[in-house]
Amino acid sequence: MAQFEPAALPELLPIFYRRLFPHGPYGRWLSYGGVKNYFQLREFSFTLRDDVYLRFQSFNSPQELERELQKINPYKIDIGAVYSHRPNQHNTVHQGAFQPQEKELVFDIDMTDYDDVRTCCSSADICSKCWTLMTIAVRIIDRALVEDLGVRHRLWVYSGRRGVHCWVCDDAVRKWSPALRAAAVEYLSLVKGGADTVKKVTLTHPVHPFIRRSLAVVQEYFEEFALRDQDILGSPEKWEKVLALVPEDIRAALRAEFPRRKDSVQRWELLRARLERERERERARGRAPGAARPEWELMLQLCFPRLDGNVSKGLNHLLKSPFSVHPKTGRVSVPLDLQSLDQFDPFAVPTISSLCQELDAAESDGEQEDGGATEPKRRSRDYKRTSLAPYVRVFEQFVEGMENARRGERIRQSDLQGDF
Repeated sequence: MAQFEPAALPELLPIFYRRLFPHGPYGRWLSYGGVKNYFQLREFSFTLRDDVYLRFQSFNSPQELERELQKINPYKIDIGAVYSHRPNQHNTVHQGAFQPQEKELVFDIDMTDYDDVRTCCSSADICSKCWTLMTIAVRIIDRALVEDLGVRHRLWVYSGRRGVHCWVCDDAVRKWSPALRAAAVEYLSLVKGGADTVKKVTLTHPVHPFIRRSLAVVQEYFEEFALRDQDILGSPEKWEKVLALVPEDIRAALRAEFPRRKDSVQRWELLRARLERERERERARGRAPGAARPEWELMLQLCFPRLDGNVSKGLNHLLKSPFSVHPKTGRVSVPLDLQSLDQFDPFAVPTISSLCQELDAAESDGEQEDGGATEPKRRSRDYKRTSLAPYVRVFEQFVEGMENARRGERIRQSDLQGDF
């Protein structure tokens, strides 16, 4: 893969926006079937070179947006709400009248929020060992959106660096109030408390079905992620952090026994057995053991999704657009295929440099085959000749799914009217 150099962006971005960005499906997505003025009332913001920031941009049509992208070649695109008035005219509107009306329900999950539970990396760095946290987060949140909240149209996107975003695009959900969005975030949140809070997960009895189903996902990954890759019981320094989360009366015994065990896997089995023995003792004394299972709370604290609630609650909050290029890594913000989520590798995502190199290679091959003739019609679909193609296909399938649902709804409505 071609090495990305941030200094090359000014010469690569014009190629990207002219030949690689999937303008067609992107415009269809944000037009939502041609809802009156919907696209025209949408806010876009652009970050240009040297962090020049342009907010409240709006366009009459996807074609006009395409022309503007090819003209100014932004380093980053953010998408905002659909407003009461055209965002580019917000200064001409009476104060207070310019208000956000609708927006996708969005989620932003960032690896930096897991710095207290990952030992392999910190801050903006990621590796395959901690990326498992993002896989767990997508699986837990996506299942809950569909099965618990009744959502249908979700677009999951890799941010281009260290996290994932989700766009929930159902017609009804886009109209949700900030209070409804906050309620959804609250429902999907479990890890509570900042850096000074030691115990961040406390379960109550009975354990909610959402938490039980989430725990089942965590259990699939726990040994590989926490015990092997993060080695959470690998040294006295590490296991003290874990022991701080279990009942005080068993800590001393575990401290004494841990050094005699080979590794984190064996120490975890010992911890679980000790907790089970305590529960048996409680039962023998005729007392119901506490509702919470400390090992469950511990597993969830280490692995449960951590949402940036403010991004989801506020209608006027912007979020990075799919297919935007990350200016530091050069990676394209690509949709995730949930069918092969476990195989997704953030380090295999194409960079703008590698895509331009692939175009050059495809062009050379084409010239040799057809004696130098070029096909102008293929220019708009040049991404199909690069490793961006499978990601665009995932996006197209998402857009087609929404379009088919709209058609089905229109047919259903016309059938109902025909019954009268």
